[in-house]
Amino acid sequence: MKILTGKVVGGRVEIPAAVAAEGSQVTMLVADGEEGFELSPELESELVEAMAEADHGETVDGWELPRELKG
Repeated sequence: MKILTGKVVGGRVEIPAAVAAEGSQVTMLVADGEEGFELSPELESELVEAMAEADHGETVDGWELPRELKG
């Protein structure tokens, strides 16, 4: 999984072809209004790692999470 930034042009999101092949499925996180956000390299690395874990099925059921947090 990758993190990338695109731009809406004519109602379509444009991203560099070099990072996503034609027909690739993408998921977008859209900020409300003009507000955006930036991640430090460390946080971006953590996010990419977490996405990879989720891709491999390494997830915690939402009902199980409170029990795990209680330890």
